[in-house]
Amino acid sequence: MPTTLGVFGRSRELSARSHEQVVFCEDEKSGLKAIIAIHSTALGPALGGCRMYPYADEFEALEDVLRLSWGMTYKAAAAGVNLGGGKSVIIGDPNSDKSEELFAAFARFVDNLGGRYVTAGDVGTNTDDLDVIGKYTTYVTGRSTAAGGSGDSARLTALGVFNAMRAGAESVWGTASLAGRTVGVEGVGKVGGELIALLIADGAEVCATDVNDAALHRVSIDHPSIRLLSSVADAPVDVYAPCALGATLTPASADTIEAKLICGAANNQLANPGVEQLLRRRGITWVPDFVANAGGLMQVAGELQGVDRATVEADVTRIFDRTREIISAARVSGISIGAAANRFAERRLDGAI
Repeated sequence: MPTTLGVFGRSRELSARSHEQVVFCEDEKSGLKAIIAIHSTALGPALGGCRMYPYADEFEALEDVLRLSWGMTYKAAAAGVNLGGGKSVIIGDPNSDKSEELFAAFARFVDNLGGRYVTAGDVGTNTDDLDVIGKYTTYVTGRSTAAGGSGDSARLTALGVFNAMRAGAESVWGTASLAGRTVGVEGVGKVGGELIALLIADGAEVCATDVNDAALHRVSIDHPSIRLLSSVADAPVDVYAPCALGATLTPASADTIEAKLICGAANNQLANPGVEQLLRRRGITWVPDFVANAGGLMQVAGELQGVDRATVEADVTRIFDRTREIISAARVSGISIGAAANRFAERRLDGAI
C-alpha cells in the first residue's frame, strides 16, 4: 500500500460506504500495537475477530484491518444477523509475543469503545486468548465454554463453507454432492481441517497444502487418504478452497487455476474486484467469501443473543439456500455472483430487506 494513501482515502477506495471509526492503539508497557476498525454499525454493534500477525509494517496492518472490517459488514448483512462490521489487528507474532498483559491492554481499548465494537477470534488468536480478554471487557465473544462462551467457531465456519460449496457445485455440475469431485484445500488450520473432514464424509477426494509443515503432518495423520501438494491453486482439481490468508485470487492466478469452482473460508480472496471478471471469462464460478464463511459469525452472534447451538447450526446449514439464491439472482440479472452478493447485502444495509 502506498504511504501517500491515508486512512480516509483507503477507506473510500474500498467502498462508497466509508469506515465510521479507526482507532490506533498502543501500550508501551505491554508492547501492544493494534488497530481497531469499525466499518458500520447500521445493523448493530460492529462485530469482528482480532487477528494477530507479524505484519511487515503499520501500512500492511492498516490495509488488512480496513479490508477485513469492510468485509464483516457485508458478511453480517448477507447472513441476516443484526450486527455491524468491525475488525481488529494486533501487530506481533502469535507464537512468541502473546502475554496476558498485552491482551489486557487490548481489552481496555475495546472496552473504551463502549460496545460499538465486539471482538472475537481470528487468525493468530484462539479461545484461550479470548478468555483472557474477557477478564477485562464484556465486549468479547467466542470464549471457551468453560468461560461461558460458545467455544471455537472453526467447525461452524467450515460447515457454512461446505454448504456454500454444495450450492456452487449444484450450479456448476447439476448436483449438490461433492462425491467424486477433487477438492484442493489451501490452508489446513482449524477451519481447513474441519472442512476436509466434511468433504471426505461426502465422498470427495481431497488434496491439501499449507505453509506450516506441522499442520500438514497433523491433517495427514487425521485423514490418511488426502494427498499433500506444494500448491493446489493451479492443481488439476474440480474445486479450489482457499482457507488461509486472503488475496490468492490475482490476475496471474486467474490464468492458471484449473478448478471450475472456487469456494473457501479465507477472507478477502480477490486481490482486486476485477479478478472475478477474469475468472468468469474462463468459466470459473467464485462463491464470495463473505457469503461462504459466515458460519463463525453466526455462531458468535448466537452467543451474544443467547440462541442455542442447535438453532445456530440449523441457520448455518441454510447458507446453502442463501448461496443458491445469490447465484440464481446473478444469472437472472446477468451480473457476477460477487455483484449479486453485494446487492443482497446492500439492500439489507439500506433497510429494504
